[in-house]
Amino acid sequence: MTEGDLRIDWAASRMPVLGAIRKDFVRRRPLDGERLAICIHLEAKTAVVALALAEAGASVTVCGSNPLSTQDQVAQALGERGVAVFARRGIDTATYQGFLDQALERKPTLIMDDGGDLVQRALDTKRASGIRGGTEETTTGVVRLRHLVKRRRLPFPMVAVNDGAMKHLFDNRFGTGQSALEGVMRATNISLAGARLVVVGFGDCGVGVAERGRGLGAAVAVVEVDPVRANLAHFDGFRVLSMDQAARWGEVFITVTGNRQVIRGRHLDQMQDGAILANAGHFDVEVDKPALVRRSQLVEEVRPNVQAFRLKGGRSLYLLADGRLVNLVAGDGHPIEIMDLSFSVQALSLAYLAATPPPPGLHPVPAAIDRQVAELSLAARGITLERLTAGQRRYLDGSV
Repeated sequence: MTEGDLRIDWAASRMPVLGAIRKDFVRRRPLDGERLAICIHLEAKTAVVALALAEAGASVTVCGSNPLSTQDQVAQALGERGVAVFARRGIDTATYQGFLDQALERKPTLIMDDGGDLVQRALDTKRASGIRGGTEETTTGVVRLRHLVKRRRLPFPMVAVNDGAMKHLFDNRFGTGQSALEGVMRATNISLAGARLVVVGFGDCGVGVAERGRGLGAAVAVVEVDPVRANLAHFDGFRVLSMDQAARWGEVFITVTGNRQVIRGRHLDQMQDGAILANAGHFDVEVDKPALVRRSQLVEEVRPNVQAFRLKGGRSLYLLADGRLVNLVAGDGHPIEIMDLSFSVQALSLAYLAATPPPPGLHPVPAAIDRQVAELSLAARGITLERLTAGQRRYLDGSV
């Protein structure tokens, strides 16, 4: 077996929820006749869900959702198992868009998107007419879809998988929290214990990064623009700073906002020599890379996924993973058990769209799907759920 095969099989062995759904899909084949295009970070766990959807009856095409997150060994193994793959690590923007085009040229009826690029490309190239529905995995992608809905530019239904309870409560918090810090530590080999860690953004993902950082012994500060989230960080025991204050205080910075240029030139000017910059948001726009380049007299790679920017004043700042998703470029992404839940929601949502597509627009994950994934997860772990008595149900519904 190849290295890619071994990675895929290892991931599959740790994904019991998707495994149970896969067995049901083999029996029912709910995607018979569908042509499915998947735009995703192509690594072992995503290969497992692609194979499960193929066994559900779909003709599956996969392209990468980030030029640096594809694991070539996994892409090759997936292609050898009968899935059409258009992905390669380290490609330029033109090649990346070309791979999206090749996936769309296969005339998908369903799509599974991660970040919104496949939907946007389908609309921009006028290849959306045959698409009957799709799913979106990320916060960034859901934000982009909401803008399309507002402008009345989304001609088919999309399920906001990111907002489903069994996705965002686990994937965003526990998945991003662990994997972002793993990516930083793999790339740098530094200890976070005793380090001053700045988490920029305190949404579900930022909460996870801050909590896991504290668990590893870091002194953690949070930067926020939302007063409610800033209060939450404060009452959770984190230091809350403005970005200017944090720039002077921090040693390691992780952005996770979904916004652009949250670390800008003036912040770079205030950082101490040796500061490490990493991003866990979907796009490489959160750290202002052009501003970093303008301030540098030399840029060199000092470790895999670590660029040293030698500033004109003598300081050095270190950017990880070229400012892209540090957890996927410098690591393996979210833990397997977490993605088992997210991809189970994805798979069931696609089966739902194939059977009873709702009208065009952005739709929530059906409550029955969230519940099914939650129950399968508990069953796989041997956890027994408490049941309400008849008297308790009458009390809660107001009968008593």
